[in-house]
Amino acid sequence: MVGRLLEKFCGILRIVLGALMAVLAIPVGMQVISRYTGLIPTYLWTEELATFIFIWVVMIGSMVAVWEGTHFDVVLTSDVKSPLGRLIQQGIVQVFILIFALLFAWYGIEYAKIGSIQNSVMLRANLMWIYVTVPLAGAVWTVFSAYRLYEAFAVYSLSRKTAS
Repeated sequence: MVGRLLEKFCGILRIVLGALMAVLAIPVGMQVISRYTGLIPTYLWTEELATFIFIWVVMIGSMVAVWEGTHFDVVLTSDVKSPLGRLIQQGIVQVFILIFALLFAWYGIEYAKIGSIQNSVMLRANLMWIYVTVPLAGAVWTVFSAYRLYEAFAVYSLSRKTAS
């Protein structure tokens, strides 16, 4: 049940990610057209907006990648055949992701507070909207990696029951 709920949440993140990528094409397209054709004037706010959207794309993309198991994962050994070996192999990766996720979530709160007292130059937007991506990503990584760690233990437990 929790896994299905998290998968649906990740599906929403994928939709938001796709929408942000589509929106990102607008200011970037405007920058390209203004720089290389002169058909429209150069608007400085497009660069700032593109940067803001890009930061959100990166952080949401990292959340999706943690859920899918494609982020922060480096294969140091070949796939292990034994259930205990697989648990150790997957568990080490998930524990390290969990540690860094908690650090991002915890220290990211102070980081977001710093952003809350700043405004961007061109858009005059509060920078908390950008800085908040760090603790938000850390919180989502924490939930996703904790669930993946739980899954690894469940698979190991199930394999032990079927073996005996």
